[in-house]
Amino acid sequence: MRLIDEKKIIGNMSGRLLRNNVFKILFFGSTLFGLLILAILLYRIFTQGLGHLDLEFFQNFASRRPEQAGIKAALIGSIWLMAVVAPISLILGVGTAVYLEEYAKKNRFTNFIQLNISNLAGVPSIVFGLLGLTIFVRALALDRSVLAAGLTMSLLVLPVIIVAAQEAIRSVPKELREASYGMGATKWQTIVKVVLPAAIPGILTGGILALSRAIGETAPLVVVGIPMFIAFLPKTVFDTFTVLPMQIYNWTSRPQEEFHNVAASGIIVLLGLLIIMNSIAVLIRNKYQKRY
Repeated sequence: MRLIDEKKIIGNMSGRLLRNNVFKILFFGSTLFGLLILAILLYRIFTQGLGHLDLEFFQNFASRRPEQAGIKAALIGSIWLMAVVAPISLILGVGTAVYLEEYAKKNRFTNFIQLNISNLAGVPSIVFGLLGLTIFVRALALDRSVLAAGLTMSLLVLPVIIVAAQEAIRSVPKELREASYGMGATKWQTIVKVVLPAAIPGILTGGILALSRAIGETAPLVVVGIPMFIAFLPKTVFDTFTVLPMQIYNWTSRPQEEFHNVAASGIIVLLGLLIIMNSIAVLIRNKYQKRY
Protein backbone atom coordinates (compact mmCIF):
# COMPACT_ATOMS: atom_id res chain seq x y z
CA MET A 1 0.00 0.00 0.00
CA ARG A 2 2.79 2.38 0.88
CA LEU A 3 4.49 1.69 -2.47
CA ILE A 4 1.25 2.36 -4.35
CA ASP A 5 0.72 5.63 -2.41
CA GLU A 6 4.26 6.76 -3.22
CA LYS A 7 3.70 6.02 -6.92
CA LYS A 8 0.48 8.04 -6.88
CA ILE A 9 2.23 10.96 -5.21
CA ILE A 10 5.11 10.82 -7.70
CA GLY A 11 2.61 10.61 -10.57
CA ASN A 12 0.65 13.59 -9.27
CA MET A 13 3.83 15.62 -8.83
CA SER A 14 4.98 14.74 -12.35
CA GLY A 15 1.62 15.82 -13.76
CA ARG A 16 1.72 19.10 -11.89
CA LEU A 17 5.27 19.82 -13.01
CA LEU A 18 4.32 19.04 -16.60
CA ARG A 19 1.32 21.38 -16.48
CA ASN A 20 3.45 24.05 -14.83
CA ASN A 21 6.05 23.83 -17.60
CA VAL A 22 3.37 23.86 -20.32
CA PHE A 23 1.72 27.00 -18.92
CA LYS A 24 5.10 28.61 -18.33
CA ILE A 25 6.04 28.11 -21.98
CA LEU A 26 2.59 29.30 -23.10
CA PHE A 27 2.74 32.50 -21.05
CA PHE A 28 6.32 33.19 -22.11
CA GLY A 29 5.34 32.70 -25.75
CA SER A 30 2.40 35.09 -25.37
CA THR A 31 4.63 37.72 -23.79
CA LEU A 32 7.28 37.25 -26.46
CA PHE A 33 4.68 37.54 -29.22
CA GLY A 34 3.33 40.79 -27.78
CA LEU A 35 6.81 42.25 -27.42
CA LEU A 36 7.66 41.21 -30.98
CA ILE A 37 4.59 42.96 -32.41
CA LEU A 38 5.40 46.05 -30.33
CA ALA A 39 8.99 46.06 -31.57
CA ILE A 40 7.83 45.79 -35.20
CA LEU A 41 5.39 48.67 -34.76
CA LEU A 42 8.00 50.88 -33.08
CA TYR A 43 10.57 50.04 -35.74
CA ARG A 44 8.18 50.98 -38.54
CA ILE A 45 7.06 54.18 -36.81
CA PHE A 46 10.59 55.39 -36.10
CA THR A 47 11.96 54.48 -39.52
CA GLN A 48 9.10 56.34 -41.21
CA GLY A 49 8.81 59.29 -38.87
CA LEU A 50 12.32 60.31 -37.85
CA GLY A 51 13.00 61.82 -41.26
CA HIS A 52 10.22 64.42 -40.80
CA LEU A 53 10.90 65.11 -37.13
CA ASP A 54 12.67 68.47 -37.16
CA LEU A 55 12.20 71.96 -35.77
CA GLU A 56 9.92 73.05 -38.62
CA PHE A 57 7.62 70.13 -37.86
CA PHE A 58 6.90 71.70 -34.45
CA GLN A 59 6.62 75.25 -35.82
CA ASN A 60 4.38 74.66 -38.86
CA PHE A 61 0.62 74.29 -38.94
CA ALA A 62 -1.15 71.50 -40.78
CA SER A 63 -0.87 71.79 -44.56
CA ARG A 64 -2.17 70.11 -47.70
CA ARG A 65 1.44 69.57 -48.70
CA PRO A 66 3.17 66.86 -46.64
CA GLU A 67 6.59 68.54 -46.82
CA GLN A 68 5.11 71.66 -45.15
CA ALA A 69 2.81 69.89 -42.68
CA GLY A 70 3.46 70.54 -39.01
CA ILE A 71 2.02 69.71 -35.65
CA LYS A 72 1.98 73.12 -33.95
CA ALA A 73 -1.81 73.53 -33.69
CA ALA A 74 -2.37 69.94 -32.53
CA LEU A 75 0.41 70.05 -29.94
CA ILE A 76 -0.74 73.36 -28.44
CA GLY A 77 -4.33 72.14 -28.57
CA SER A 78 -3.42 69.01 -26.60
CA ILE A 79 -1.79 71.21 -23.96
CA TRP A 80 -4.93 73.35 -23.79
CA LEU A 81 -7.05 70.23 -23.42
CA MET A 82 -4.92 68.89 -20.56
CA ALA A 83 -5.02 72.31 -18.88
CA VAL A 84 -8.80 71.90 -18.67
CA VAL A 85 -9.01 68.17 -17.97
CA ALA A 86 -6.33 67.96 -15.25
CA PRO A 87 -7.75 70.41 -12.65
CA ILE A 88 -11.39 69.46 -13.21
CA SER A 89 -10.89 65.69 -13.08
CA LEU A 90 -8.37 65.72 -10.22
CA ILE A 91 -10.36 68.09 -7.99
CA LEU A 92 -13.68 66.32 -8.56
CA GLY A 93 -12.14 62.85 -8.44
CA VAL A 94 -10.16 63.33 -5.23
CA GLY A 95 -13.04 65.21 -3.62
CA THR A 96 -15.46 62.38 -4.42
CA ALA A 97 -13.02 59.78 -3.12
CA VAL A 98 -12.51 61.70 0.15
CA TYR A 99 -16.26 61.97 0.67
CA LEU A 100 -16.94 58.30 -0.03
CA GLU A 101 -14.08 57.05 2.15
CA GLU A 102 -14.08 59.53 5.03
CA TYR A 103 -17.55 61.04 5.36
CA ALA A 104 -20.20 58.94 3.63
CA LYS A 105 -21.96 56.29 5.67
CA LYS A 106 -21.81 52.72 4.40
CA ASN A 107 -25.37 52.06 3.26
CA ARG A 108 -27.26 51.05 0.15
CA PHE A 109 -27.03 54.51 -1.39
CA THR A 110 -23.24 54.74 -1.12
CA ASN A 111 -22.93 51.14 -2.32
CA PHE A 112 -25.07 52.08 -5.32
CA ILE A 113 -22.80 55.07 -6.05
CA GLN A 114 -19.69 52.92 -5.70
CA LEU A 115 -21.11 50.29 -8.04
CA ASN A 116 -21.92 52.89 -10.68
CA ILE A 117 -18.46 54.46 -10.44
CA SER A 118 -16.85 51.07 -10.96
CA ASN A 119 -19.12 50.38 -13.93
CA LEU A 120 -18.42 53.78 -15.50
CA ALA A 121 -14.69 53.01 -15.46
CA GLY A 122 -15.37 50.26 -18.01
CA VAL A 123 -17.80 52.11 -20.27
CA PRO A 124 -16.54 52.59 -23.88
CA SER A 125 -15.13 56.04 -24.51
CA ILE A 126 -17.52 56.75 -27.38
CA VAL A 127 -20.43 56.73 -24.89
CA PHE A 128 -18.82 59.64 -23.05
CA GLY A 129 -18.47 61.37 -26.42
CA LEU A 130 -22.22 61.06 -26.99
CA LEU A 131 -22.85 62.40 -23.48
CA GLY A 132 -20.53 65.35 -24.09
CA LEU A 133 -22.20 66.07 -27.44
CA THR A 134 -25.65 66.10 -25.85
CA ILE A 135 -24.84 68.11 -22.72
CA PHE A 136 -21.86 70.35 -23.38
CA VAL A 137 -22.01 70.95 -27.15
CA ARG A 138 -25.78 71.21 -27.65
CA ALA A 139 -27.49 71.82 -24.30
CA LEU A 140 -24.90 74.27 -22.95
CA ALA A 141 -24.06 75.61 -26.44
CA LEU A 142 -20.31 75.36 -25.92
CA ASP A 143 -19.87 74.25 -29.54
CA ARG A 144 -16.60 72.53 -30.54
CA SER A 145 -14.53 74.40 -27.98
CA VAL A 146 -11.66 73.51 -25.68
CA LEU A 147 -14.04 73.67 -22.72
CA ALA A 148 -16.60 71.28 -24.24
CA ALA A 149 -13.93 68.75 -25.14
CA GLY A 150 -12.19 69.17 -21.77
CA LEU A 151 -15.40 68.53 -19.84
CA THR A 152 -16.12 65.49 -21.99
CA MET A 153 -12.66 64.02 -21.43
CA SER A 154 -12.95 64.81 -17.71
CA LEU A 155 -16.05 62.62 -17.55
CA LEU A 156 -14.07 59.89 -19.29
CA VAL A 157 -11.19 59.78 -16.80
CA LEU A 158 -13.13 60.78 -13.67
CA PRO A 159 -14.18 57.22 -12.66
CA VAL A 160 -10.60 55.98 -13.01
CA ILE A 161 -9.28 58.81 -10.81
CA ILE A 162 -11.97 58.23 -8.19
CA VAL A 163 -11.19 54.52 -7.94
CA ALA A 164 -7.42 55.16 -7.78
CA ALA A 165 -7.86 57.85 -5.11
CA GLN A 166 -10.12 55.60 -3.05
CA GLU A 167 -7.57 52.80 -3.10
CA ALA A 168 -4.82 55.24 -2.10
CA ILE A 169 -6.87 56.61 0.81
CA ARG A 170 -7.76 53.10 2.00
CA SER A 171 -4.08 52.16 2.05
CA VAL A 172 -3.29 54.84 4.65
CA PRO A 173 -2.72 53.06 8.01
CA LYS A 174 -5.44 53.62 10.62
CA GLU A 175 -2.73 54.27 13.19
CA LEU A 176 -1.92 57.58 11.49
CA ARG A 177 -5.54 58.72 11.79
CA GLU A 178 -5.78 57.60 15.41
CA ALA A 179 -2.54 59.38 16.28
CA SER A 180 -3.85 62.58 14.70
CA TYR A 181 -7.13 62.35 16.60
CA GLY A 182 -5.16 61.67 19.78
CA MET A 183 -3.28 64.93 19.29
CA GLY A 184 -6.59 66.81 19.18
CA ALA A 185 -6.89 67.30 15.42
CA THR A 186 -10.30 67.51 13.81
CA LYS A 187 -11.45 65.17 11.06
CA TRP A 188 -10.78 67.74 8.35
CA GLN A 189 -7.34 68.54 9.74
CA THR A 190 -6.55 64.83 9.82
CA ILE A 191 -7.60 64.44 6.20
CA VAL A 192 -5.61 67.45 4.99
CA LYS A 193 -2.49 67.02 7.12
CA VAL A 194 -2.25 63.23 7.42
CA VAL A 195 -4.44 61.22 5.05
CA LEU A 196 -3.96 63.13 1.79
CA PRO A 197 -0.16 63.56 2.14
CA ALA A 198 0.16 59.83 2.78
CA ALA A 199 -2.11 59.03 -0.19
CA ILE A 200 -0.45 61.45 -2.62
CA PRO A 201 1.69 58.78 -4.39
CA GLY A 202 -1.29 56.62 -5.28
CA ILE A 203 -3.55 59.56 -6.13
CA LEU A 204 -1.07 61.29 -8.43
CA THR A 205 0.07 58.04 -10.03
CA GLY A 206 -3.51 57.05 -10.87
CA GLY A 207 -4.33 60.61 -11.93
CA ILE A 208 -1.40 60.95 -14.32
CA LEU A 209 -2.08 57.52 -15.84
CA ALA A 210 -5.70 58.55 -16.36
CA LEU A 211 -4.63 61.84 -17.97
CA SER A 212 -2.25 59.95 -20.24
CA ARG A 213 -5.28 57.98 -21.42
CA ALA A 214 -7.19 61.21 -22.05
CA ILE A 215 -4.44 62.73 -24.19
CA GLY A 216 -4.47 59.70 -26.49
CA GLU A 217 -8.23 59.27 -26.89
CA THR A 218 -9.87 60.04 -30.21
CA ALA A 219 -13.40 58.58 -30.24
CA PRO A 220 -15.02 61.11 -27.83
CA LEU A 221 -13.46 64.02 -29.72
CA VAL A 222 -14.72 62.68 -33.05
CA VAL A 223 -18.26 62.47 -31.66
CA VAL A 224 -18.04 65.96 -30.15
CA GLY A 225 -16.96 67.24 -33.57
CA ILE A 226 -13.42 68.48 -32.97
CA PRO A 227 -11.94 69.38 -36.39
CA MET A 228 -8.99 67.47 -37.83
CA PHE A 229 -7.51 70.38 -39.75
CA ILE A 230 -7.02 73.91 -38.43
CA ALA A 231 -4.32 76.50 -39.03
CA PHE A 232 -4.65 78.68 -35.93
CA LEU A 233 -4.13 78.47 -32.18
CA PRO A 234 -6.89 78.78 -29.55
CA LYS A 235 -6.77 81.93 -27.44
CA THR A 236 -9.43 81.03 -24.88
CA VAL A 237 -11.19 77.87 -23.71
CA PHE A 238 -14.17 78.81 -25.90
CA ASP A 239 -12.18 78.61 -29.16
CA THR A 240 -12.12 75.71 -31.61
CA PHE A 241 -8.98 73.57 -31.56
CA THR A 242 -7.55 70.21 -32.54
CA VAL A 243 -5.35 67.65 -30.77
CA LEU A 244 -2.59 65.22 -31.63
CA PRO A 245 -4.76 62.08 -32.06
CA MET A 246 -7.14 63.92 -34.40
CA GLN A 247 -4.30 65.32 -36.47
CA ILE A 248 -2.63 61.91 -36.72
CA TYR A 249 -5.93 60.34 -37.76
CA ASN A 250 -6.31 62.99 -40.45
CA TRP A 251 -2.86 62.23 -41.87
CA THR A 252 -3.35 58.46 -41.81
CA SER A 253 -6.64 58.79 -43.70
CA ARG A 254 -4.89 60.50 -46.63
CA PRO A 255 -3.99 58.25 -49.59
CA GLN A 256 -0.54 59.81 -50.10
CA GLU A 257 2.35 57.84 -48.63
CA GLU A 258 4.11 61.07 -47.58
CA PHE A 259 1.28 61.91 -45.19
CA HIS A 260 1.68 58.47 -43.59
CA ASN A 261 5.31 59.34 -42.84
CA VAL A 262 4.20 62.65 -41.34
CA ALA A 263 1.66 60.75 -39.22
CA ALA A 264 4.49 58.53 -37.95
CA SER A 265 6.31 61.68 -36.81
CA GLY A 266 3.17 62.76 -34.95
CA ILE A 267 2.94 59.35 -33.31
CA ILE A 268 6.52 59.72 -32.09
CA VAL A 269 5.63 63.08 -30.50
CA LEU A 270 2.53 61.58 -28.86
CA LEU A 271 4.54 58.63 -27.57
CA GLY A 272 7.07 61.07 -26.14
CA LEU A 273 4.34 62.92 -24.24
CA LEU A 274 2.92 59.67 -22.88
CA ILE A 275 6.36 58.47 -21.78
CA ILE A 276 7.02 61.78 -20.02
CA MET A 277 3.68 61.66 -18.18
CA ASN A 278 4.12 58.02 -17.14
CA SER A 279 7.71 58.72 -16.04
CA ILE A 280 6.46 61.55 -13.83
CA ALA A 281 3.98 59.13 -12.25
CA VAL A 282 6.76 56.62 -11.54
CA LEU A 283 9.06 59.30 -10.07
CA ILE A 284 6.31 60.61 -7.80
CA ARG A 285 5.50 57.11 -6.60
CA ASN A 286 9.14 56.27 -5.89
CA LYS A 287 9.73 59.58 -4.10
CA TYR A 288 6.79 59.53 -1.73
CA GLN A 289 5.93 55.87 -1.18
CA LYS A 290 8.70 55.40 1.45
CA ARG A 291 7.57 58.31 3.63
CA TYR A 292 4.82 56.37 5.39
